Amino acid sequence: MVSEAQLKANKKWDDKNPDKKRIYRYRSYVRKYVRDIASEDDLKELRQMIDERLKK
Repeated sequence: MVSEAQLKANKKWDDKNPDKKRIYRYRSYVRKYVRDIASEDDLKELRQMIDERLKK
């Protein structure tokens, strides 16, 4: 169980850092997708997208 003080602190951080929160959430989603859901073709497509992005 989380204390009221911790809930308040979490909300304060969330309110001050919406961009970081979004980045952390998306990073979590993509890791779950790659690890548990993506097919081999999906992974190949992602690899190609990443390689193209890294060339920039």
